[in-house]
Amino acid sequence: VQLQASGGGLVQPGGSLRLACAASGIIFRSNIMAWFRQAPGKQRELVASLGRFSAATYSDAVRGRFTISRDGAKSTLYLQMNSLKPSDTAVYYCNVFPVREAYWGQGTQVTVSS
Repeated sequence: VQLQASGGGLVQPGGSLRLACAASGIIFRSNIMAWFRQAPGKQRELVASLGRFSAATYSDAVRGRFTISRDGAKSTLYLQMNSLKPSDTAVYYCNVFPVREAYWGQGTQVTVSS
């Protein structure tokens, strides 16, 4: 199984980024997929999740600013992040939900700073 997150970078406050997570080795359409993030010195936290037929869920910290989506044909999960804040700075990961510890990839760094 490989979950490869990409699309991170350095962005100014108020800016936008779109993350992608390419999945292989799993039946993508059968799984609830989720984005997580881990800021320095903090525990990893759930950001958003989305099943094939279920509504998206978001943490309070990102609701209204982030949008999770998925493309079953490409086995790819996306996270559109708008109105970014310095507090969004973290390494972002994707995983199935509930998580499988063995599925964690390297993540992608998002830094929000002026």
